[in-house]
This record gives sequence, structure tokens and C-alpha cells, in this order.
Amino acid sequence: MTSLLTDSRVRSAYSEGAGIYRIVPAAVAIPENVEDVVALVRDAERGGSPLIPRGAGSGMPGGNVGQGVILDLSRAFPTLEVDARRRIARTGASVTWAQVHQAAAAHGLRLPPDPSSGAFATCGGMIATNAAGPRSVRYGSVRPWVEALDLVTQGGEVRTIRRGGGAGPWHLTPNTRHLVAGHFPHTRKSSSGYALDAFAASGDEVDLFIGSEGTLGIVTAVEWRLDPVPPESAGVALSLASLDALGEAATYLVTLDPSAVELLDRTLLDFVAAAGGTVPPGAECLLLVEFERDTAAAARGVVGDAVRGLKHLTLQADTALDRAGLERLWGIRRLASPALARLPETRRSLQVVEDGCVPLNRLAEYVSGLRAAAARHEVPVAIFGHAGDGHVHVNALPDLTRPRWREGLQALYDDVLSLLQRLGGTPSGEHGDGRLRAGALASFFGPALMRRFRDLKTAYDPPSIFNPGVILPAADWAPLADLKVGDGAAAIPDDIAARLRDLERSGGWATPKQDLAWKSSARPASP
Repeated sequence: MTSLLTDSRVRSAYSEGAGIYRIVPAAVAIPENVEDVVALVRDAERGGSPLIPRGAGSGMPGGNVGQGVILDLSRAFPTLEVDARRRIARTGASVTWAQVHQAAAAHGLRLPPDPSSGAFATCGGMIATNAAGPRSVRYGSVRPWVEALDLVTQGGEVRTIRRGGGAGPWHLTPNTRHLVAGHFPHTRKSSSGYALDAFAASGDEVDLFIGSEGTLGIVTAVEWRLDPVPPESAGVALSLASLDALGEAATYLVTLDPSAVELLDRTLLDFVAAAGGTVPPGAECLLLVEFERDTAAAARGVVGDAVRGLKHLTLQADTALDRAGLERLWGIRRLASPALARLPETRRSLQVVEDGCVPLNRLAEYVSGLRAAAARHEVPVAIFGHAGDGHVHVNALPDLTRPRWREGLQALYDDVLSLLQRLGGTPSGEHGDGRLRAGALASFFGPALMRRFRDLKTAYDPPSIFNPGVILPAADWAPLADLKVGDGAAAIPDDIAARLRDLERSGGWATPKQDLAWKSSARPASP
């Protein structure tokens, strides 16, 4: 049986994830197998202690931190088996996207959804948020690639649910189907709320668990469907002189069936230029486009179609006609994170409005509105994202020495949510709602659908021990409480705070968090 770790330094090491929060948990549990998870679930139900399932901790909206017991699933489930003939991979929840990619590539296969955090994003975490990435414009989020899930649910029951296996214990009424049709966002992707729209379309219980952020049960293993790696690829970088051209350009590019259409807005390009990157002069934004095809001629041909079709909108078009050229072309994207990591300690990157998604024809209006809100509230931002999906990430970069910087962040949060509602968007395209957006969902889905969400939660988790406060808000929900920065941040040891900051800067989320608790940089030797 796994014991609960209650040492204050260990708890401090798990107080932060990649998002904005610092919440010191009551305890940490590191299970070694499914039996340990079963026992932890049963103990939690007896004692009323919430369980917060957590992988690497790279999730943004706060679903991986909380005041209950952190259930560290980043190491206990390392199974990775590839059946090349069936194009299937079976993985434990601890396995990362990068590990799946490497194992599948040996057979000429891959898991197409490719989150930018794939080097450390775990399979359990990707299921929790219905993760996506640059290639979602062609291949979608992880949802259509999931064949089966192994779970530990209410009462410590061990279950396997499969695609095509039916609805399970919870069903949609005709009235709920009507609500889903009328109130779910009409965006190219969404990871907000419970996926009643996907469930209505498939009738598969598995779709209720994908994107449920650990609030209905604990995922211990995943069976993935794999796809052959396309033999050829090519691409183009298109610089646009006007933000107004963004929606038209993205809409046209999607008709050419690209595998990726990435947006780098001027707000981010300014940081890239300051870091030594070459940015086209006069560019309001840059679109990085990738096409995958069966032949080199087809890949190069569609690049030509993109350049010719958007000639009237572009300042400059830089083409890449093979994979090596694409690596060069996308080098500017890889400069973005190092550029932001060079910010001084008084300018923290806080992802308070980091995952909105709108219909493609509203994309330019959304980015323009983001810029205007940031200027209005004097909160600098860096904007980028997946233009082919109308999906935008925002790093808010407040100066913590400025008076009323918290009020500026709150105003930015409120204004951007209002903008998303007006444009028919969703507050989360691929990261989930977590604690950050839970209390905002009623304004997007309406009270009747929120009641259905609560009914679903109650059906699977009557005592509410699985990640409470995520998706469905806590009674005292306040989105910008418990920040990891500022005078009100929870007190943790300075050396642990510094190590957590280093993880944030370097993207080192694969580091075992328990190791951060040791007072020296090296873990003590076993006696």
C-alpha cells in the first residue's frame, strides 16, 4: 500500500504546475501499480480526501494542483507496446508522447496529434485534456485516436472501456441532446466542459472520459490508434502586412489540407527579434504552414498553390521543399520560448487567457481584440497559436512592480472571456478548463447544460473525490486566487521555489517532482 507523503518540502515540490497557481497539497501519493490506485481511491472515499491526478505537471489551467492529495502518476505505469500489424500502441498513463512517437517511428508509424509539450506530456495527461497541437488542423485532437482506456473509478472499480463499447451508466435524454446541439461551441476544436457533443455523436462512454481532467476517474492505461508517417512534406512561411488578412489566409490554407498552420503574432515576433531571430520587416503576423503528401511533387505543388493563392495578402513567402528545409523554416518558432525565458524576474509569464478558440472567420477579430484588451489594461502579451483551428495561445507578461498589476490581469481575463462569448468561441481549445476557467463555463454553456454536467459528475463520482473544483467550480471559485507570484503567494522554501522556476524556464517538467524536495541537487544515496 502506498503511504501518503506529508513532509512539507515534498508537498511544496508539488505545489505548482506549468500554469499560474501555487497551491500546497495536504499530501502526495506515488502509486506503484493499479492496486495502489484502487486502495487510494477507496481510502479517499472513506475519508473524504480529494484526489488530484497528475502526470508531469505541464498542464496550464490548474487541474494538476489542489489542496487534497496529489496522485503522482508520472512514473508507475511505463508500459509501451506497439502492434505494427494492427497499428495500435498500448501505453501506461506515465508514458510520454515522445516515447510513443519514438517506438512507433521504428515501424513507420506515429500518433499524429503532437502537443508542443510532447517531450514530457504523459498519455494520462493527454487523455485528461483531449490534447492537441500544431497538426490538429488535419488530424484532430487525441480523441479520434483513442481505442480504449483502463480506469479506476468509483469504489476502486477497475474497468476497461473501448471505442464502440456503448454508453455506460449515464445516458443523454432527448432534451439534453437538444441543449447540446444549441449551446456547444461551433469551433474546430474544444476541450471545455464535459464532451457531451462527442458523446452524443458516438454513444461511446470513452468520449465522456476524454477531456474530463481526472474528475470522473483515474486513467492508468491507453490504447492508441496509430497512422503511417507520410513520406513527403514541404511548407512555407507567409508574412502578412495586415492582421485583417489573417482570417482570409487561414480559411484559404485550410482548403489545401495542411498538416499545420501556426500563427506567430507581432506581439511574439517582437520578442523573437530581440532574441536574435530574423523577422520579416513590417510583418503583423507570420503563418508557418506544413503540408504532408505521398509524393514530393504533390507536397511541392500544394506549396505553390498556397503561395499563389495568397500572393495578394503576403509581404513575403519563404518556401521549404523537404523536411530539412522545414526544420530551418520552423526555427523561428523554436526561438519563442527561449526569448520569453529571458524575461527578468519582475516580468512573469502568466497564462490567464491562454487557450481560446474561435471560428476561423473570427480569428483576426479575436487577435485584434486580444491586443486591444492587453493595451487597455496595460498588460503586455505574446500571442501565438494554431491558426488553422482558430486557436490562440496568450502569454500575459505583467510587470509585477507596477501598482495594481493584479487588477489589470483580472480585467484582461474578464474582457477576453466576454470577447470569446461574443465571437462564438470556446475558452479552451486543447488545455482543458482546470480551476482557471471552471467558474466561467456557465456563461458559455448556460445553466441547463451546467446541470447536466453536474449530473454526469454525480453519476460517476457521488462523493466528489476526483479532482473537485475542476470543470465544475468550487463554491469559493476565484480564478486569479492562489497565484504563484506576488505578495499573496503561498510560502514554500526558497530553494524549492527556485527549482520550480527553473522548470518553468527550461520546460523541464519530466523532472521527478519529489527530487525537488531534497536540500542538495543530488538525491541522497540509499543506505
